[in-house]
Amino acid sequence: MKKKNIAVILSGGTGTRFGSVIPKQFIMLGGKKIIEYTIEQFNTHHAIDEICLVINPSHEHIIDEIMCHNEFKKIKKVIYGGKERSDSSRSAILAYANEDYCHLIFHDAVRPFISHETISNVIDGLSEYKAIDVAIPATDTIIQVAENKTIENIPERNFLQQGQTPQAFHFKTIQAAYKKAEEEGFTHPFTDDCGLILHYLPDEPVYVVNGDAKNIKITRPEDLLLAEKLLQLQSLSFFTHTKNLSHLLKAKVIVIFGGNSGIGQKMVELCMQNHAQVFSFSKSEGTNINDQGAVSKALESVYEKHKKIDFVVNTVGVLSRETLSSMDEETIDEILSTNLKGAITITQKSFPYLQKSQGHLLLFTSSSYTRGRSGYSLYSATKAAIVNFMQAIAQEWAVHHIKINAINPSRTDTPMRTKNFGFEPKNTLLDAGNVASIALSILFEEFSGQVIDIKKTD
Repeated sequence: MKKKNIAVILSGGTGTRFGSVIPKQFIMLGGKKIIEYTIEQFNTHHAIDEICLVINPSHEHIIDEIMCHNEFKKIKKVIYGGKERSDSSRSAILAYANEDYCHLIFHDAVRPFISHETISNVIDGLSEYKAIDVAIPATDTIIQVAENKTIENIPERNFLQQGQTPQAFHFKTIQAAYKKAEEEGFTHPFTDDCGLILHYLPDEPVYVVNGDAKNIKITRPEDLLLAEKLLQLQSLSFFTHTKNLSHLLKAKVIVIFGGNSGIGQKMVELCMQNHAQVFSFSKSEGTNINDQGAVSKALESVYEKHKKIDFVVNTVGVLSRETLSSMDEETIDEILSTNLKGAITITQKSFPYLQKSQGHLLLFTSSSYTRGRSGYSLYSATKAAIVNFMQAIAQEWAVHHIKINAINPSRTDTPMRTKNFGFEPKNTLLDAGNVASIALSILFEEFSGQVIDIKKTD
């Protein structure tokens, strides 16, 4: 029988070091509470079976509000913690004493940037080891300081790592460690559960999996500034797709704006090859996405024929490499209208159809969204706007069970790129067909509000 993977999110802190009246896990970050991002990562991970929140009783009303406004279906227990971290972990162990054939995966509520990859690595590690820690190599020299503020020791950095969470255990292993600690009256100070294992179960190896530098713990006000920037640049990376498109796409109804060229054209070809009902609309095919009436008519025509629309994709974009001072008004209007207003129009007009199908909308951005570049001022601006727009719509649409994400391919071999950059060695560019294949596979993922980086392998 498969062991249940239970994420125990520790949220009993009072936030004294943060210097806020509100505990830090409930501070707003990009329009949501920090703990909401944390819960979401575990709630959407395919291998997490259940979530247990360990909270301070005085915060129960905030947790109730969070659960009312989110679809966190995996939360099965909300229990009370204690003054110390060990009290909260022990509370979770007691809560699952009657269903001990499980793994407990402890994570700090104030680490909102935990990745699916790290969670997967932790769960994979539990197949061989009974205790798992997450860490990253120490980049700074660590010094041991005496009481008089003089250096007492400088350990060799090669053997030092910075611990993070999650920390995960076979239930009976962590239960045994806490039982021994209780018998001795918790005489030894611990900052985490792996420390408890090392002290009370010295023969039990604690395996370390690679963490992520972005998996920061928000402890002080300055951490919030870094978190805001990490949130802005947060993305998922894909190199190849592993999904069976033939099985997934069959009988799906897909609308692709910009299916006449480049990545959009490759997506149309793949849809046809895999027996999807695909419809392409573009300016050369008679549909200008800057015309709200034309976009509405295109979507209506598909719905009238098939009585549903599962997915909508917008690959339309224009790039003009020139300085702002040299641009004429017509060029400025075309870039702003096509890259931004057109995407907004498609999003707005797609809503009623995707609401019915609980479908997925894919937009396309560019690496230019992270920083404006000379000669790309308007292109960069519109691609940054697409990311912020997509993230906002993801929150608006969550209650309707509609997903929206943005594909961010690195340099890709398309006619638009050739027009602006001329000849480039093919081996330095992504293949448009590969990007199209990954983009189509993303339509079947459960996450929303993400930038998906598609990168070239070496």
